[in-house]
Amino acid sequence: MQNGDMIHDWMISYLKNRLSRDYDDIKINLEKDRSNEFNGHYPDLILENHGLVLAVVEVETEKTISAEKAEEWKAMAGLGAKLILMVPRSLKPRVLDILWKSGMADKASVGSYEMNVQMP
Repeated sequence: MQNGDMIHDWMISYLKNRLSRDYDDIKINLEKDRSNEFNGHYPDLILENHGLVLAVVEVETEKTISAEKAEEWKAMAGLGAKLILMVPRSLKPRVLDILWKSGMADKASVGSYEMNVQMP
């Protein structure tokens, strides 16, 4: 497993735990285990309340952000649930630019994450 894949899967697990108070059911699809489908797609997280899918989350890493990836985001945005993109904080402006250029600025919410390690 490459470094980006480890960060990707760790972030999915972290978000599942963090969001578990807000959603009744959270299904996940890790890099090597994609078994939770939503309307023909396999988003990283599927957030549900009372049996209704309210949002899907895609976790991106530095290696996965591209204009080509925006086509996948566009497909996910049309699934009938809110699309949330989680991206590295330093790349959030780049992702917002890609969303504007692909006509998706109003179809996705963008959150960010940052890895901080503080040694004593």
